[in-house]
Amino acid sequence: MERTLAILKPDCVRKRKVGEVLRRIQEAGFRLRAMKMVTMSKTEAEGFYAVHEDKPFFDDLTDFMSSGPCVPIVLEKENAIADFRALIGATDPEEAENGTIRSDFADSIQENIVHGSDSPSNGEKEAAYFFPEHEIVANQ
Repeated sequence: MERTLAILKPDCVRKRKVGEVLRRIQEAGFRLRAMKMVTMSKTEAEGFYAVHEDKPFFDDLTDFMSSGPCVPIVLEKENAIADFRALIGATDPEEAENGTIRSDFADSIQENIVHGSDSPSNGEKEAAYFFPEHEIVANQ
């Protein structure tokens, strides 16, 4: 089984789409292993997105991610990374396939509803940023 971290971003929470996005995730066969609602500080957002600190969008991204509550979720499934990225669609909702979460709910490349890990190693690392291993439920 492979794990990925999803984060339902502040725009998802603000638009009251958390339930709809969770429904789609579960209908796609993902198992929820851990979930909580948090509001990241600017420093926490900078830590999470440190891999992007040299990018021009870093400050706007971390401002946005610390602008309100978000919902980090550890998901598990065979092929979780690729399947989740297909479910959510391209980062830019204008480029996302019709019927994907981002094409249906996102407003822009920054306010794009959901984060998904881009590799199995990042999935594990990112999940650990929000959840110590003892908070991740092994079986449902």
